[in-house]
Amino acid sequence: MGVDAAITVMIVDDHPLVRGAVRDAVSAPDVTIVAEAATAEDALDIAPRIKPDILLLDIELPGMSGVQLLRELVPRLPMTKIIMLTVSGSDRDVLDAVRNGAAGYLTKDVTPESLARAVRAAHDGELVMPRRLAARLVLRLARRNAADPSVDTGLVERLTGRERDVLRLLADGLSDRDIATALTISTRTVETHVSSVLHKLGVRNRAEAARRYREGD
Repeated sequence: MGVDAAITVMIVDDHPLVRGAVRDAVSAPDVTIVAEAATAEDALDIAPRIKPDILLLDIELPGMSGVQLLRELVPRLPMTKIIMLTVSGSDRDVLDAVRNGAAGYLTKDVTPESLARAVRAAHDGELVMPRRLAARLVLRLARRNAADPSVDTGLVERLTGRERDVLRLLADGLSDRDIATALTISTRTVETHVSSVLHKLGVRNRAEAARRYREGD
């Protein structure tokens, strides 16, 4: 592959050192870093304009979760392969990312060589993910498919994107005030979303809602 046909990559991470390490790991004659962003807002501004082949996205960003940003970017960048690159290896985060259109999910303990290979593999249409995460994902999906068919396992999917963000943070143990700060919305708005989440999930309290989320309903 010549330089003119180089794979274009954008990095979205709020830590400059991480962006530098990722840049060093994937830069090559056939891979070009075309943009970087430290915030979701910058990513939403830059990515649709430059349309990179690959976008490496942290799952924890100030003001907006990586999964929320993923949902915003996927319909705007139908040809871009978005790979989550994060410290979180939780089954829930992996499942959320794949459901919302991620082309891969890598944890930040990935070696530079493996990261470079993943970029090329994603560009070729492969779903890139460590074997241990892929195995757990398949097992989780298999267990859900084998669940009692009389139980509705799609309730969480009926929530709006913002309601899922609130539920995810609620399940992490955050208070309404902390959720409001994380999502840059008012506490009153968080309370409204929590009330709607409880109603849609058919549960009585926050603890039951968190349990539903962690169990992957």
